[in-house]
Amino acid sequence: MPIPSRAALIDHLVRTRIAGNVATPRDNNLAHYRELANGNRHYWLGLELGDRWTDEQDVLAVMAERCGVIDDPGHRAGQDTIDPELTVDALDRMAARLRKAAAGRERVLLATGHPGGLLDVHRATGEALRAAGCEIVRIPGGITADEAMVFQFGDVAVLERGATLWHTHSPAPMAAILDTLEREGGALPDLVVADHGWAGCAGQRGLDAVGYADCNDPALFIGEAEGTVQVTVPLDDHVTDPRFYEPMTAYLLDAAGLL
Repeated sequence: MPIPSRAALIDHLVRTRIAGNVATPRDNNLAHYRELANGNRHYWLGLELGDRWTDEQDVLAVMAERCGVIDDPGHRAGQDTIDPELTVDALDRMAARLRKAAAGRERVLLATGHPGGLLDVHRATGEALRAAGCEIVRIPGGITADEAMVFQFGDVAVLERGATLWHTHSPAPMAAILDTLEREGGALPDLVVADHGWAGCAGQRGLDAVGYADCNDPALFIGEAEGTVQVTVPLDDHVTDPRFYEPMTAYLLDAAGLL
């Protein structure tokens, strides 16, 4: 995979709708911001937000600043956006943390609640980190959460139920992994690279966590704003072809010095 320049990557993100005019509709975004502000923990993605974000307009302001959604509160339906410049800026920040992990040969845990879109992004990241000398955390067997199995596929922790990898926002699978590691005396990861509740739970537990989030998942952006999550990369987390993420992954790993 050729390494795209910043300009070429931005063009690719917009053409494939990973960023730019994304498929996630405005009304869906606003509904999720409202649910978070109303205290619906499903939308907190494992973070503890207390009563600090009870105004959905404050949530919208964070999302406009950190994700690039349209900042007009009167825009209630139709198209919404992710700023590709913000996506690449966040990739650069994530790359800096991956570079640090490689330099320190850290223990890294990778996980995804969006296996249909981001599994290969995480898998390639894990392979590059291992080649650089990092230890990819091997989770114990027999872990369950949310009436499903938690196991690793291509070194990436996922939720499996009925022979199917599940899309999940729940923090419970990550909590189960961390609880099991602590109970069995295993070392916790130095870094978690994840998304959804996997990343939120890790950050809330005090671990270094970086991850990806869509424009209808505001919690991780709030987590970054508050310092609980180190980096949140804004993108559409399930575009029509997961191979569309390959140039983005190549840019990330090259910026981290891992290629």
